[in-house]
Amino acid sequence: MLTPFEKFIFVFAVIATIYNGYLGFRKVFLVIRRGQGDVGDDQIVRRAVTAALNWLFLRPTWKVRKVSSLFHAFIAWGFIFYFLVNFGDVVEGYFPVTFLGTGWIGNLYRLVADVLSVGVLVGMVYFLVRRFVFRAPALQYRENVMLVDRVKAGGIRRDSLIVGLFILFHVGFRFLGQSFKLAQHGADPFQPFATAVSALWLGWSETALVVAEHVAWWVALGLILAFIPYFPYSKHIHLIMSGVNFLVRPQRTALGALEPIDFADESIEQFGVAKLEHLPWKHLLDAYACIMCNRCQDACPAYATGKELSPAALEVNKRYYINAHLDALAAGEPSPNRLLEYAISESAVWACTACGACIEVCPVGNEPMFDILYMRRNQVLMESEFPPQLQTAFSGMERTGNPWKMSRSDRLKWAAGLDVPTVDENPDFEVLWWVGCAPAYDMRAQATARAFAKVLKAAGVNFAVLGDLENCTGDAARRAGNEALFYELAQQNIATLNEVKPRRIVTTCPHCLHTLGKEYPAYGGHYQVIHHTELLAELIAEGKITPGPWQDGGVTYHDPCYLGRHNGIFEAPRAVLESAVGSIVEMPRHRSKSFCCGAGGAQMWKEEEHGTEAVNMNRYKEAAATGAGTIAVGCPFCLTMLTDASKRSGEGGLAVKDIVELVAEAL
Repeated sequence: MLTPFEKFIFVFAVIATIYNGYLGFRKVFLVIRRGQGDVGDDQIVRRAVTAALNWLFLRPTWKVRKVSSLFHAFIAWGFIFYFLVNFGDVVEGYFPVTFLGTGWIGNLYRLVADVLSVGVLVGMVYFLVRRFVFRAPALQYRENVMLVDRVKAGGIRRDSLIVGLFILFHVGFRFLGQSFKLAQHGADPFQPFATAVSALWLGWSETALVVAEHVAWWVALGLILAFIPYFPYSKHIHLIMSGVNFLVRPQRTALGALEPIDFADESIEQFGVAKLEHLPWKHLLDAYACIMCNRCQDACPAYATGKELSPAALEVNKRYYINAHLDALAAGEPSPNRLLEYAISESAVWACTACGACIEVCPVGNEPMFDILYMRRNQVLMESEFPPQLQTAFSGMERTGNPWKMSRSDRLKWAAGLDVPTVDENPDFEVLWWVGCAPAYDMRAQATARAFAKVLKAAGVNFAVLGDLENCTGDAARRAGNEALFYELAQQNIATLNEVKPRRIVTTCPHCLHTLGKEYPAYGGHYQVIHHTELLAELIAEGKITPGPWQDGGVTYHDPCYLGRHNGIFEAPRAVLESAVGSIVEMPRHRSKSFCCGAGGAQMWKEEEHGTEAVNMNRYKEAAATGAGTIAVGCPFCLTMLTDASKRSGEGGLAVKDIVELVAEAL
């Protein structure tokens, strides 16, 4: 127990550190609340339960880096439990009691504290060695990635060292304190590790042990008091902010569903994001939730192929910039710089494929992809600065309803001789087939459309198409930042669909699936939209089609980003393939970890940003390495990109086919 003087000093120190910590947290809070939007409280109980489970069990953390995740879990669980441990140590320091007693509750408490203390120490040593001795490449950034000066000057390493040593010494001295106590009072079977260490002090005098116990108590808790004022500015703040991030994360209809802009609101002066304060407040919170683990960077197809984009660097740059201007930003002053001047380069902004991999893999719920798409909105709508190749696609969507800029009257030419009915010819259809622009105008994708038409007819499906009533859904315009054009296309398409009143819509394009089903509801368009592989799976299950064994070498399946990761459709394509071709060979990166083909985020309509490799070639090489003879896809853009990669690979390239083409061949 502490002496009266020690008790007085500790109380004084607690008051001082809490006051200084409050000042720092208040500034961070004021900056975050400068972001756009309000704090939603819909379904707050369900969200709170989900957030608590994610935070406590680190559920998103286990997706990749299993070994590092295990050591991180040691530290996280130990530190969470240490909220109770530190409180108990203060109680025992002020009162002559054993915290939680000596019954089964107290015994369990001491056992967990002892085991987790060792877990924290082992985990912290692992991460310090990983960063400072082995200098893990996964924690580094390439030279072409934009970084703020403080990061370039070693800010992350310095912060990591401070936080790492704080955790190591705080937990270490608390653990030593327990061993000094046990050396005085005897072994405790519920503290096996501390008991083992206490054997080292058996030759010490009682006075030495008492002094050592007091010193260990003061170092352990004193480090907390010294660290709290620094806590709001350190990477360790993610311990709290990650839980908050899980709680307030927008409840999106799909992983990548964008929020609409209300163009009817004349009070809006800024479209998109140019400065920090233009971001939604949750995306300012992202910067403080970021653990700087670079998992999003590992998953990013642009970074993997040498582009300037690093989603991790974007979040890190935001945090360091805010901390450098914290007083001014907290006081409400405007940001002195645009995000493009310090957080991310313009080339990096346009390198994003909007694949959602960074969101999927983030262990703390960050969404850096949206920051980039919001910045594109500013570049297009406010600055009129965007890759010139996009102008052709924009013009085509605006004038002829398709990015190929081809005549609307040619939209159904692909169906010549197939007797494909329009809604006017078959008004009592059961399924509306949204053909999409690629199958209508792209010669390679037209083969997919013809194969699907044949399968639908073979199965006796009562379907119809819109023909020249169909417009581009606007996916490419929206991902390129042209929200105004997307809004116009959405309004036109919703008016058409509401007049037609489809019971179900089927499409061969995941981008159409996503836009029609997950983004049009925000504009009043509520439809049941399915992917053609889902309909094919239904038809096979009902026995309406029976594909025979397809014989032409092995098949590997490429999960399209907007089918799998964005909309969670993984099983239907595989079920269809297993019926048509038998077992498939999976690529190392598959399902939610699938690697992008390189066409998403409007990349299909522009030149790829400079890097060391094309995204589609990276993916093609992975497919070729499986030994399969055919790559099966479920997206017309993936079909185009991987076909191009196969051609560039030289003679003997893999065949690339849509799943429905394989089904049609196997019927």
